[in-house]
Amino acid sequence: MEKISIPAFTFAAKNYCLLTKPGIIMGNVITMAGGFALASRGHIHFWQFIATLIGLSFVIASACVCNNYIDREMDEKMTRTKNRALVKGLISEQNALLFAIFLGLLGIFFLGFFTNLLTLLIALFGFVVYVVLYSFSKYRSMHGTLIGSVAGAIPPVVGYCSVSNRLDLGALIVFTMVVMWQMPHFFSIAIYRLKEYSAASIPVLPIQKGMRTTKIHMMLYILAFITASFMLTVFGFTGYTYLIIAALLGFTWLGLCMKGFKCDNEEAWARKMFFFSLVVITTLSIAIPFTVIP
Repeated sequence: MEKISIPAFTFAAKNYCLLTKPGIIMGNVITMAGGFALASRGHIHFWQFIATLIGLSFVIASACVCNNYIDREMDEKMTRTKNRALVKGLISEQNALLFAIFLGLLGIFFLGFFTNLLTLLIALFGFVVYVVLYSFSKYRSMHGTLIGSVAGAIPPVVGYCSVSNRLDLGALIVFTMVVMWQMPHFFSIAIYRLKEYSAASIPVLPIQKGMRTTKIHMMLYILAFITASFMLTVFGFTGYTYLIIAALLGFTWLGLCMKGFKCDNEEAWARKMFFFSLVVITTLSIAIPFTVIP
């Protein structure tokens, strides 16, 4: 039997890891933690949190591998994705699908065994929306971005329901927050990656409706995000410290968005919008456990 060298094993492991899109997993885990902390009301069950984190991470990883499989032909046309393992043939299509199934089953086990049925069903709903609806609709309609936002807003609800075992106003607010946040976040990516989306014939809003319309949409979504984020304090989930943080971040983001109407370099501006959007959602997710009202 031929032995596999350590460098070869490390290279293969790295490719399989990248297939799961670790950055996306990390971003979703952060919002999951915010939802979990919100429902916990200051009394976080550590091991349940870890189990939810692991289970959701496996489900998201499975979805991302499936998405990589679906996108393999289009990825070849885009600079940032043309070197992915499936595009280069470093991982076979069959092995990728088997890997996705394995990750999905692990996620189902952790969520089903350590949380509750509602949490598992919500996570699986997010999986279906992302893999089936978003992965295919983004090539056919500019509204695929909105479908992707729905999938991306599932993790905080998973975290919330892992604790509460119910869908209520708190779950609705965090879901709405993340949907509204993701739209300008996605539009920022679409603007600074415009040439690549054009090459792959992906009908994102800047291509279909132009830059000005996209910037107006971004402004309106940020206003909706600010409003949704305030609702956590309005309905007594978080204190005024959270409200102040949300206001400072939200209106700073809005101000940066407004600058886009007069900017000279749209790509540089869009990158700033993208990175600040990450600051916004990460900071608010971290702020929730420290400002939640017991």
